Amino acid sequence: MSSSPPEGFRFRAGSESDLEPVAALVHAEEKHLRGESQWGPLEMIDFWRRADFDGGTWIVEASGGEPVGFATTLHRDDETDCWAAVHPEVTGRGISTGLLAKVEERARGRGSRKLKGGMFAENLAARALFEELGFREARRYYHMRIVFERPPEPAAMPDGIELTGFRREDARAFHAAMNESFEEEWGFVSLPFEEWEQMRLGTPDADTSLWFVARDGDEIAGGIRGDAEKYGGGWIGMLGVRRPWRKRGLGLALLQHAFVEFHRRGDTHVGLGVDADNPTGATRLYEKAGMRVLTEDIVFEKELA
Repeated sequence: MSSSPPEGFRFRAGSESDLEPVAALVHAEEKHLRGESQWGPLEMIDFWRRADFDGGTWIVEASGGEPVGFATTLHRDDETDCWAAVHPEVTGRGISTGLLAKVEERARGRGSRKLKGGMFAENLAARALFEELGFREARRYYHMRIVFERPPEPAAMPDGIELTGFRREDARAFHAAMNESFEEEWGFVSLPFEEWEQMRLGTPDADTSLWFVARDGDEIAGGIRGDAEKYGGGWIGMLGVRRPWRKRGLGLALLQHAFVEFHRRGDTHVGLGVDADNPTGATRLYEKAGMRVLTEDIVFEKELA
């Protein structure tokens, strides 16, 4: 598998400043496959902020200098995640193969034992390439959405639970509670508090007005992190309930409370991403709240050790 670019193209190192052109490439790919796309810089900024720009991100340029493809890596413990896209007008020329060769070389060089890469479920060519290169399908993720046909009903909190907005002094306890809530999730790797704090609270666009905390006395029982203006509407970035407080309706109440707030702000729909095989039954919860599957993505993985 050659990591050299096909004739007529060149690879260059990617940087943080490439966010807009790479988002445009993902937008073009999704629109080609699904007929429409709301993808933009906001939808990929979380991954891009944590990407490896020290030799682990590449931009593919055509002879005129325009970006036509990219790949980037994110390293977590002994695993590497990658994200790649190629403009539909230049697919089938070996660009994806060259990018994945670079990705795998980088992952092996860092000592990763596993490499993961995602794709839109409709991209049959990407599936064939992953399988040819020794990857196997590992997981499916849904983008679910609720469209507000009427104002959502206010939430009723379980007895003994108080719902408040997020406060900066909650940061460390909120971080710990969310990590505990997600410890059973496939592929979940918690960020150290300082890294999480910088990514979520230390950026110019940080907005915690859509974060809510469920409290049982001095304990944080659960929480929800909402993001404004993703995929053309509201977005639930994270919803977690700690094990001792599950099966009491708290997750549904947190979700409904967020819906009310998004609707109050003028959003006509709210979405989220979820593991199709979530061990806590999250997909059933979201369906109960009125959400439906909009699109599906697939994660492939390859053992490197």
